[in-house]
Amino acid sequence: MFENFRNNFQKKSLQERFLLFIGILFFLIYLTFGVIIILWEKFPLRLQPMYRIALGVLMIVYGFFRFYRAFNINKEDEE
Repeated sequence: MFENFRNNFQKKSLQERFLLFIGILFFLIYLTFGVIIILWEKFPLRLQPMYRIALGVLMIVYGFFRFYRAFNINKEDEE
């Protein structure tokens, strides 16, 4: 599976590889910020704990959405 992904990744244009890299990067950024917002009790924005957790979960879900889109677009290009 990884070998197949690697071969297809190398066949892509520089622009397509860059967009995939950016998609993965932003997935990691949103995931990290979501976890930080949930776990950091003295978050600089004065939010009630319920809203802080909701914002963190929303960022994590959006990060997974970006991850799904990045690989879904990548799979469509392979076909």
